[in-house]
Order: sequence, then structure tokens, then C-alpha cells
Amino acid sequence: MGDTGPCGPCTEIHIDLTPGAPNLDEDRQRAGALLVNGSDASCIEIWNNVFIQYNANPDGTFTPLPAQHVDTGMGFERLTSIIQGTKNFSDFETAKISNYDTDVFKPIFDELTKLSGKHYQSTLPKANEQGHVIPVTEQEKIDVAFRVIADHLRTLSFSIADGIQPGNSDRNYTLRRILRRAVKYGRTLEFKEPFFYKLVDVLAQHMGDVFPELRVKKEQVKAVLKIEEEAFNRTLDKGVALFDDEVSNKSHSLDGSYKLSGEFAFQLYDTFGFPLDLTELLARERGLTVDTAGFEKLMSEQRERAREAGKKNKQVVSVSEIETKAPTRFIGYEMLEADVKVLEVVEMKDKTAVVLDVSTCYAEMGGQIGDSGQLILGANTFPISATAKVGNTWLHFLEGDEAPAVDATVRLVVDAPRRHAIERHHTVTHILHWALHEVVSKDATQKGSSVTPDKLTFDFNSAALTAQQLSDIERLVNERIVANDPVSWTEVPFVEAKANSGIMALFGEKYGDLVRVVQIGGQRNKLDGWSMELCGGTHTRSTGEIGLFRLVAEGAVASGVRRIEAIAGLEAYNAARADADLLKLLAGKVSAQGTADLEKKIEALLDQQKSLEKALKSAQQREASGRAKELLGTASNSTIIANLGDVDGDYAMAVSDALKGVFNGIVVLAATGGGSVALIATVAKDHQARMQAGKIIQTIAPIVGGKGGGKPDFARGGGKEVNKVDEALAEARKLIAP
Repeated sequence: MGDTGPCGPCTEIHIDLTPGAPNLDEDRQRAGALLVNGSDASCIEIWNNVFIQYNANPDGTFTPLPAQHVDTGMGFERLTSIIQGTKNFSDFETAKISNYDTDVFKPIFDELTKLSGKHYQSTLPKANEQGHVIPVTEQEKIDVAFRVIADHLRTLSFSIADGIQPGNSDRNYTLRRILRRAVKYGRTLEFKEPFFYKLVDVLAQHMGDVFPELRVKKEQVKAVLKIEEEAFNRTLDKGVALFDDEVSNKSHSLDGSYKLSGEFAFQLYDTFGFPLDLTELLARERGLTVDTAGFEKLMSEQRERAREAGKKNKQVVSVSEIETKAPTRFIGYEMLEADVKVLEVVEMKDKTAVVLDVSTCYAEMGGQIGDSGQLILGANTFPISATAKVGNTWLHFLEGDEAPAVDATVRLVVDAPRRHAIERHHTVTHILHWALHEVVSKDATQKGSSVTPDKLTFDFNSAALTAQQLSDIERLVNERIVANDPVSWTEVPFVEAKANSGIMALFGEKYGDLVRVVQIGGQRNKLDGWSMELCGGTHTRSTGEIGLFRLVAEGAVASGVRRIEAIAGLEAYNAARADADLLKLLAGKVSAQGTADLEKKIEALLDQQKSLEKALKSAQQREASGRAKELLGTASNSTIIANLGDVDGDYAMAVSDALKGVFNGIVVLAATGGGSVALIATVAKDHQARMQAGKIIQTIAPIVGGKGGGKPDFARGGGKEVNKVDEALAEARKLIAP
């Protein structure tokens, strides 16, 4: 423990793995004890317990702690390896102790074998003359790769699930280094395509019970790993080839006398994304060393250049400055990837964005959300979280504050699955607009829309739609989807588009001299489709690409304005699948023979519920009648005032009704069931001259934190303050007293 703070005596548990019988004589045990905390690998510490009972003070004294506990630390994998390696402590003669020969790693190794065709054989390389443990045989290389990949898989998966992303600095770069080392070892197993992310499933399956975040965020972890792996794969083989050329072209002997220059190591890092430790690993495998001091010197110079460039490039830029500097040429209608040039790196509030000369990313406008994607520079990736338009310039917002340098040429890649989901929702929005005109009215004018990967919303002026109208709209949209009509777009002069009565434009929208018409049906670009709208968004190439369409909701958002929410494609499929699973679950709960029998079972349950409710009501009436007879005995001065206790308002009403036929006076009842107060007052006609029921309730209801009222003969009220019921009834007695 530390010099000061909580502390206490400790005990360590070691295990003697020296071959021999488990039951040792005293001399053998004493000999084993001498191995404790030594350098012999036959004796391993597996557990340490500190009995925290004192606080160590700066003056060297110890103060007993008021709360004492045991701080226990156990090596889980080490203990597992010993239990399995010794066959539950029964075999020390043939025991083979290794963390990797356990059930902890076996599922990952099995999956690696399935993917690679290679098998783990538990071999261990020996240290060479320089003290480096370098695998020599082919099997040793395979086994080292298995162990490194499995270890790194766990580190990366747990970290990403905890919210840490691979990146270019600090702990984020640590994750990137670990991943790239694993990818390098993947080449040993002859993986040429991304493989690492495929191992996350088996890890989540076996570790998800103790680390549930891994199952919840499994797909996110896989996506992050795949992107990082793909980025490094693009440069790994070129970097290794360059390394081999550098080594083979030197005349120095490979006896350790040749040192790779820091300049070459920096080239591998800067151009091909090789972390220094990966270059050192490659060097050790060939008996070489690396000039790390030279590498660090070049790294320091690069950091200084980056800081200076950051001061120059990362400045808050106003809208007017961006607009006049760099209009962006958008080519994303037909292309999702392109080599582009970085014109500016700008900061807007707490976000970093880049301005490019050309972009394949759609910027948010016209109700369509902007694209996400990534910029790729060598082995480095810069994720794009959103794309926005300012004037004529596209701003590509980056995750984090790192950005490629100005004037750098980078590869811009749109997140294709996300873009396609957006396109499905946008094209089906046009079909929905057409279907509204067909089913409801040509006057159902669009008032706004939102298109995202997850759903679409469409606002229009209309009265509330009937269930039949909604059903007809949904059916009609799906019919047009199944028809697989072509979707095309073309630019025409606005004057020409305005003269075409078949082309819809949004009222009040400002259009330029040249407009883009999106057409569904007819001959491509002939302006003869059954749906034609002025639109700058991205779309599918045919209606069949949309897949299933489902209406989710319809309701009012403003006076005379309705909103439809809908989903399409995979989102609609997932919703349909969830509905089917729910029906199956409900069928099981009511013992229905499949979903077809579910309706009959529910009807039977509803009939049973009605019968039970009827029986319960009869029982309550009998109970209320009995309670009314009891209350008659408490009447005083033609008045009954009672707290009925933990019962609901319906029960209190039943008691009141039972008293009406047998008691000619004033009745005030309170009930406190369900954590709330119900108040009832009745006044017979003969007593209404001096007291009215409405007045009673209006007086006592505020006491219990509520309100109420009624007529002279009957009134009801309620409140939330159950603890003040007796106070309210006492006030009623004062009010009624003659």
C-alpha cells in the first residue's frame, strides 16, 4: 500500500508447481516455501489479500479505521490455468500451465482456426542471443499470432465498448497501435482481408455475461474495428515490402550491428501508419534495432509543425468568409468516393470541420440529413460525423479535433449503407406525397419533411386521416414499390419546370434559374413520370430498391397541419420482425396455438375478464351494503362522517349509494386507496336548507391538496395528501355541526 492512507497486514497465496505428488512431506514443503517470491517459474503467486484496518499517518503512526475490510486481488486467468492445467490440483507430474490453454481463450482460438485453417499447438519460442523471444519455426509463428490476436481482441473490444475510440493521440493512439499490431500478425495466418472484427461475436458470446456492454455495443465495436482494419490494410503490405527492401539493400550484416535509421522508421509511421513499436518488432524478427532517438526527434519536429499549422488554419471563420473562399463542387449524386483536396480546416464553436474542393457527401438541406463518412490519408482515417452547407461551401464535421493538413490530398468515402437508407426514405417520401394526392386530395400540400436513415416524416395540410385512408395510402405506396419503376433526375430551366403542370414545387421555396427534377416512372429524364418534384436530394435508382414501406403514426402538429411518420427498407423489415416476434410471444403467454389462434384466445380472456369484473362488482356492492349498515350505527345528529380507509373511490360511491335508501341525513365519506384521496358528500333534501354537499367538498378538498364540488344533494372531490384526511373530516364536522 502507499506510505499514507488505508493499510494493513497482507497474506499471499502461492502454488508450487514443481513436479511431484500433491501430498508432500514436511521437508519437501519447506523446500517449496523457499521458492516463494523468487525467480523460479515453478512457484506462482495466485492471490493477495490485504486486511485493511489502519490508516497510515504522515508521522509514522497508525490509526484504527472505523470500517475494516479485505482488499483481495486474484489473478483470474492465472488461477484458471492452474486449475485446468493440474486437472483440479490432481496432476502435478504432467501439468502444463498457460493462460492460453484454458476455456478463457479456447473459443477465440477455435474461431481463429475456423477463419484461417491454422491450428494452435501451444509452442513457445526461446530467447535468442540478444535476449529477444523471436519465433523461429512455422508453428511458433502461428501460435504467437494466435496469442497476440486473442489478447488484443479483448483489449480493443472492451475499450471501444467503454467509449474509447482508436485515434491519433494519447490513449486513442494506444488502441490504434494495438490494432495495427494484431493486423500485422493476421498476415502470419494468411489473412489478406479484414478478419479481426469477425472475432467480436464469439468474444461477446462468452464474455457478455460479465461485461454486458460488449453485447449491447457489439455492432458498434465491429464497425469501428472493421474501419480501422481496412484503413491499415491499405498500407500494411506496401510498408512491409518497403521494410524488406530497406533491409535487403543494405550491405551490413544481420548480426545486430545494423540499425534502422530514425528517418526510415518515421517514413513507415508517417506514410504507411506503422507505429514505432511495430517497426521495432519487425526489426527484432530480423536481428536488427531501430534508431528510436532519431525517430522521436522527427516526431517532435512534426508536432511542432502541426502546432504552427493549427494556429494558422484552425481559426473561427465567419459564414461570409467561407462562402467567398471555397465553393464546393458536389459530385455525390453518382459517386460515393473520390480523391479530394483539403482547402481549409476551420473551427466553428466546439467543432472541427474541413472544406474540400470536391465532395461526395450530401450536405443537409431540403429536409434530408447530411452524409457521414471518412477521410482517408494513408493509414489514418478521420471520421466525418455530419455534412452541412454554408452558402456554397460544404463543411465536413469531424469526430474529435484532429484533421488532415491543408493542401493534403485525401480519399473521401461516404458511409454507403447509411446513404442508401436515407435514399430509400427520400424516394418513398415522394411516393407518399403522390399517394396522398390519390387517396385524400390534390390539395394535401406538403408543409415540410424530414429524411433520415431511420425514418421519414411528412407534414401536410389536411383534416385527420381515417383508418381506411391510411390503409389505402400504405397499400398504394407498396404497390408502386413492387412495380420497380425507374427513378431518374435531370436539370431543366425553372421557367420550363414551372410551365409543366405535372411537376410539383414547394410553395414559397426559392429556386434558381436551373432546377433539378426527380422523376419516378415513365422514361428516364423524359419528364413523363407519374411523380415529378423539384428536389435536390439523393434517391434510389428504382422504386424496388426501397423494399417494404410501413406507416408508423399520423397526427396533428399544428392547426390544420398533419404529420405522417413512416419507415422503409430494413427499418420496416426490423419493425415487422419485431411485431411478429411480439405476436409469437403473446401467443405463448396465452397458450395460443400460434398467432392464428391468438385472436380467439384474447376474446376468451376478455369474456372471462368481463365475468370477473361483474362478479367483483356484485361482491363490492354486497360489501358496501354491509359497510353501510355498520355506519348507520355511528350516526349522530343525522350525520355520518367516516374514513373508509384503503379502498378506492368506486367502493366509497357504492357505500354512499347504499346509505341513500336507508339514511335521511348528511353523509361525508373519504377513501385513500392507491395513494390518493377520494371525497364524497350527500345531503338529504330535508337538510339542504342548512348545508349543501357542494359546499362541504369545496371546503375540505383543499385540505388534502385537491379540489372538488357538486350540487346541493351530491358532490365529489379528491386530493393527494392522504395524511391529512382526518384533518379534512374534522373540518367537515365543524362545518356541519348545528
